[in-house]
Amino acid sequence: MSQAVDLMVAGMGFVFVFLIILVFATLLMSKLVLRLGPPEPATPAKTPRAKSSAPSSVDPDTAEAIKKAIAQYRSRHKK
Repeated sequence: MSQAVDLMVAGMGFVFVFLIILVFATLLMSKLVLRLGPPEPATPAKTPRAKSSAPSSVDPDTAEAIKKAIAQYRSRHKK
């Protein structure tokens, strides 16, 4: 039983040390990338969005098909 506890503690310790090293390695790499990487491009000024070319009204046949599809979905998925 004692050997199992020793093995468990050694394994957990190894994993803990590995994760600590991994965290510091990640921090170091991110600092190196920020320092040695290319500078960020300047953000362009916001331009107004173009209006959508979609029609503002929906065809009556399409609206009816959408209504039927919604009704069918709701009838099948009642709680």
